[in-house]
Amino acid sequence: MTISQIFILWIGGALTLMIFSFLYKDNPFYKFAEHLFVGVSAAYWMVTGFWTTLMPNMVGFIYPPSARWFAVDPAEAESVIAGMYELPTYWRMGRLLPLIFGIMLLMRLTKKASWMSRWPMALIIGYAAGTNLTRYLQSDFIAQIKSTLIPLIVFNDGSFSLGGTISNIVIVFGVLSALVYFFFSKEHKGWFGGTARAGIWVLMVAFGAAFGYTVMARISLLIGRMNFLGQWIGSVF
Repeated sequence: MTISQIFILWIGGALTLMIFSFLYKDNPFYKFAEHLFVGVSAAYWMVTGFWTTLMPNMVGFIYPPSARWFAVDPAEAESVIAGMYELPTYWRMGRLLPLIFGIMLLMRLTKKASWMSRWPMALIIGYAAGTNLTRYLQSDFIAQIKSTLIPLIVFNDGSFSLGGTISNIVIVFGVLSALVYFFFSKEHKGWFGGTARAGIWVLMVAFGAAFGYTVMARISLLIGRMNFLGQWIGSVF
């Protein structure tokens, strides 16, 4: 291993132990590693967003020669510049509007001009709500209904499938019972209340499965850190 690789390995091992020190109690080492991680992550994504989003999508349209600043290949930069100049001027200058909105958002930092940030924030929230409504309506609501419209009696190649039938019945009953639980216009008594209680069990199983999946993902991260610590210790001894 080179000196730089050993240095990076030691830095990573030390920071990992600092994070794990929180298992004992909150301490200055953990706070240092936490603040360092948050600060480095924020700075990295800020710089990445500046060069991959702000420069090509706004500055590149307003001032096409700026493509030479962020393009890796000079030939590609010249091609981008030529393509920008083929666009109508009013189309390119239209990118000034997001710049103005971005400056208005920063007015939130001042007391006297903080009201200006409400206009771009309202536009962002309204646009996101409108576009996400149709997207989630298509991907979640309609897709969920379509996945529930399944035959209760399943036949595969002309023969009865017991496993497929039980699976479809459980899916349909689970969806209906969960919907009944959230129907509050009728008192949950009798068979209606029993179905609602079954819906509670369905919801608990679904939440438990989702939580278990999350725990498994976190355990995989822990295993990755343990393997890294093993490599670190192996490099020392």
